[in-house]
Amino acid sequence: MLTFLHLTSIFLPMSTVPPFSSTLSSELTSTLRDAIITGEIPQGAKLSETKLSQELDVSRGPLREAIRRLEGMNLIQHIPQQGARVVTLSMELVLQLYETREALESKAVALAAVNMTSQEIDQLHRLIDAQSKHMRENSGAFIPAESDYAFHETIIRGSKNKVIEQALLRELYNLIKMFRYQHEFARNSTTNSLIEHRQIVYAIEQRDPELAEVTMRRHIVHARERIQRRMSASSAA
Repeated sequence: MLTFLHLTSIFLPMSTVPPFSSTLSSELTSTLRDAIITGEIPQGAKLSETKLSQELDVSRGPLREAIRRLEGMNLIQHIPQQGARVVTLSMELVLQLYETREALESKAVALAAVNMTSQEIDQLHRLIDAQSKHMRENSGAFIPAESDYAFHETIIRGSKNKVIEQALLRELYNLIKMFRYQHEFARNSTTNSLIEHRQIVYAIEQRDPELAEVTMRRHIVHARERIQRRMSASSAA
């Protein structure tokens, strides 16, 4: 049974959720969003307004609005003759998500190299220091997903481009988080990612948009290639 829990420690800070007013619809949107991303509501599941309204003890009006918002985040799609269903993340779709992320986030970091404040760059250094500390204290294995998201969110917001910010944080990143949370092999980032994070921050500090774009593009391509290899190996097993 679904409950009003927000799993914000797993994902980007809740500031990345669109600034909805404090209403029941907003609460429902967050609850259902978390349930979809974590797989509590599985991929491809049909969303029954009747069943959900009973489980959550809410009327259909706010629930219908929450479903509409989730559709705007691309977590739900309406299928003719079937109604609202949770999106299914095929290998093809996941790779397309990373291709789109590569294009948009490379542009975002180029803009960030010009527009980020010194305070925002300091925040990137703090995040990298925390990532490095975590890896030293945990056998150097992984960057936790939430720290990785925070790093990329800081850069995206630092671009000062609201169109790119909305496309990435409101739409695309929800699907990427959904994929990474539901596939353990994609959940955390490797040691190489930390090195690449340092290279990205160096380019931003140098106020070099071309270098920043190249380093971010390479970083995301490497992530996509790792995922493609592991998904191919998993499907072949």
